[in-house]
Amino acid sequence: MQPVLHVRAFEDNYIWVIRGNSRTHAALVDPGDAAPVLAALPRLGITPAAILCTHHHGDHVGGIPELLQHYPGLPVYGPAHENIDTLTQRLQDGDEVRLPDLGLSLRVLEIPGHTHGHIAYFGHRWLFCGDTLFSAGCGRLFEGTAEQMHASLSRLAALPGDTQVYCGHEYTLANLRFAQTVEPDNADIAAYRHEAEVRRARDEPTVPSTMERELRINPFLRTAIPEVCRMVEKQAGISLPDSVSVFAAVRRWKDNFRG
Repeated sequence: MQPVLHVRAFEDNYIWVIRGNSRTHAALVDPGDAAPVLAALPRLGITPAAILCTHHHGDHVGGIPELLQHYPGLPVYGPAHENIDTLTQRLQDGDEVRLPDLGLSLRVLEIPGHTHGHIAYFGHRWLFCGDTLFSAGCGRLFEGTAEQMHASLSRLAALPGDTQVYCGHEYTLANLRFAQTVEPDNADIAAYRHEAEVRRARDEPTVPSTMERELRINPFLRTAIPEVCRMVEKQAGISLPDSVSVFAAVRRWKDNFRG
């Protein structure tokens, strides 16, 4: 039995279905669209036990009102510092979400940058990180600063290497094309790109990744690596004094990348 399943939504969103050790119940992470969830749950024989939100963007929370019509009284967890009308439990850094029906306990990490109040859920070597960390990439700075995002990513990078990274979107191949531009001689990136291409050709997800892998291939986690710094400085045409300024330059580069 797989403890974590996925439901696809929109063009590239993943809604994570966390069963833990339960065969009949699950928590739903970031259900931006109710329709695919409502279609999947009966097929899987699953009843939702809770909804977990990472941030307020509509493609992550838009399906909650309809789900609550079908499952009234369902607890909805999410960030205390964001405006999500459907929340019943507002969470801050260090809070714990206990889901006894699933045999799970997840710790809340505040990871601002993509949005002001973005949070992640970590436990059992699983990380549900929404749009902060992607495989080979990171989220855009819609509301936060480069300093905030760099600090958030550094916090996630310090998690155990075998942590399974469950992000919110299937962006891996596009991110790897950029990562190869930043580090053209990185053999780990080349190998991962081949693996991801095979998976996508089979219409399989490329995620979850692992934190150990991300530290080897993700340019946004490698801003202290000398080779990365040199390439980013060359592209930016300026000297970059620290890893935060390198991160900011990589983010600007990616924002305008058309490779």
